Amino acid sequence: MHYSALRTTLKAGSIVFGASALFLLILPATFLGLLGLEVNDGMVWAMRMIGITLIALAGNMWNNSRSSSDAGVGQVAWVMCVSASALGVLTLLIPGQRTWFAYLYAAIGFGFGLSYLINIVRKQ
Repeated sequence: MHYSALRTTLKAGSIVFGASALFLLILPATFLGLLGLEVNDGMVWAMRMIGITLIALAGNMWNNSRSSSDAGVGQVAWVMCVSASALGVLTLLIPGQRTWFAYLYAAIGFGFGLSYLINIVRKQ
């Protein structure tokens, strides 16, 4: 595993998730609209709940990138590889018509999943 690259990917991912979290907390209706989803009170509430969860995830990713052992970073990278790739898949399975934003959001998820995978299999 290429641990320094995995640490960098974790830091970058934490920044992206942190930005997404703020977007979901501050402008959930806009986020829903960009995804082409219905905007209603329940969906706005759900987006804010996801935003809070992403803050926790972003914080854990940042902390792990800085303070975990190489073995710990490797374990976190596997979890994030699967999760980021699944985020891409689920975004493409969005109910209704896919928007440019849905494709972009999926591409970001796949990009992080690929970065984790490459650096998991890559030698130091």
